[in-house]
Amino acid sequence: MARSLVALHSTDPVTVYVSVWARTSEFAPAELERALYDERSLVRVLGMRRTLFVVPRELVPVVYAACTRTIAARERKRLEKLVAESEITTRAGAWVTRASTEALDTLGEQSDPLTTAELVKAKPLLAKRLRVGVGTRWETTQSAGARVLSQLSMEGSVLRARPGGTWTSGRYSWSPTEHWLGAPIEELDSGEARAELLRRWLAAFGPASETDIRWWTGWTAAEARSALAEVPHAVVDLEGAQGVVLADDVEPVERREPSAALLPLLDPTVMGWKERDWYLGPHAETLFDRNGNAGPTVWWNARVVGGWTHRSDGEIAIRLLEDVGAEGETAIEREAERLQGWLGEIRFRPSFLPPFHRTLAE
Repeated sequence: MARSLVALHSTDPVTVYVSVWARTSEFAPAELERALYDERSLVRVLGMRRTLFVVPRELVPVVYAACTRTIAARERKRLEKLVAESEITTRAGAWVTRASTEALDTLGEQSDPLTTAELVKAKPLLAKRLRVGVGTRWETTQSAGARVLSQLSMEGSVLRARPGGTWTSGRYSWSPTEHWLGAPIEELDSGEARAELLRRWLAAFGPASETDIRWWTGWTAAEARSALAEVPHAVVDLEGAQGVVLADDVEPVERREPSAALLPLLDPTVMGWKERDWYLGPHAETLFDRNGNAGPTVWWNARVVGGWTHRSDGEIAIRLLEDVGAEGETAIEREAERLQGWLGEIRFRPSFLPPFHRTLAE
């Protein structure tokens, strides 16, 4: 499933599981946990647009070379600036290097992964407090260890391992990459990696516009055009605009029978394109927050027709934004019942919800 979508969004831990549930039958969370933490055939990495994803193991070096290395270099400078502004030291670069070394050495000495809290407790240097969002209403402090570990993950030195608690938890532990995968991440040429990532993405999401490509990958226009030049493709008409599709994927696909789906917030399909009117219609302002992040969506006949939320009593509450007819309403209700039954006693609180969904949850 992850391979067919290139990557599964993992900003919210529940999204990964519900995204798989929505596309399968008789799926159990333990199956995904086994792939992530025992077999390690799926790996959680920070990649495109500085977003957390779950990707097939063979795609890890591609994502790192195509996206994450560039992000890591930029975020290292931001971390050093944050250390300096927090008045921890006047030699921020050297301090970050020292803190990173201590974190890696400590993780390497352990047979099991450590959480951020455990690592901070073991190394006082990592317990230093960073001031975040200075001068804004979101100003707070954060342990340096949390930022150092995130930076190390972007640099490919550590990976997120099994979280504490249930599968709905995002309190991940950390493991050195060589321990977790048995080897360091393979070094690939960035240009070749971008072409490979784009080829996989077009196979899953094409046809698409250059705007879609740049948005999904987080690349510059030059990077996107350079990658596209290396991928055999065809130019096609997208209702008056131009898009691209893989050269061997130009035949029309057979239209399927209408079906219903409940997709979680930040689902890969909902977030697959930047230009979304053809499946989202006029509902963007309702179902997305101001940062362009999608809440849980209701689909009928391959279009977004409403939103849903998981209430504290376990109910899957739905609100449709357009008429889908009796057949559509029945199918959507059945899908909501299927999700509610699958979750059972599990309750989860999403990492964010647009105002529409917050109101629906009440």
